Amino acid sequence: PVTDRYFALQGKGYELNHPFNVLFFVVQIVSFASFFYLFLKFSNPESGAMNPWFFIQLLTGISVFILVKYFIERIIGNIFNIEKLVDRYLYEKLNYASLLSLFVLLGNVVFFYILNEEFTLFQGFGVIALVLFLITLLSSFKRNWTLILRHFFYFILYLCALEIAPFVILYKLVV
Repeated sequence: PVTDRYFALQGKGYELNHPFNVLFFVVQIVSFASFFYLFLKFSNPESGAMNPWFFIQLLTGISVFILVKYFIERIIGNIFNIEKLVDRYLYEKLNYASLLSLFVLLGNVVFFYILNEEFTLFQGFGVIALVLFLITLLSSFKRNWTLILRHFFYFILYLCALEIAPFVILYKLVV
């Protein structure tokens, strides 16, 4: 996580359909869906009889959200003829998200089986996961800083359109 040697060595032959990447994608979806499920369970304990399909709905929603966002970014990279750059960035982003999902999965297991009623600790865990996500995002920006400065307008456009807007839209749909 500190150096970019891993991305320089492993990022050259990135394939989305590699079994290892598919496995990490499944782990990512399961860990984030179980995190949101636990959050809703802890924040509203009297609704213990939630919809039995709710976890599957979370799995489906998160996987569709991530895949649609990924394919839109690939299409934009193809349109602007910057496929290699977008592939490298998506590889970094998906690897960081996969590593973070392992941390979240471990925390989910702890909070599901050991600390079942500790909502404040769970909120603290969520804040730590969010801070780790922001650190990985800043690390990726730092690694690509010269490229960002050369195309600053496009970077701001990308940040607003493809990183922030989907979460705002998702928030508006949920609330």
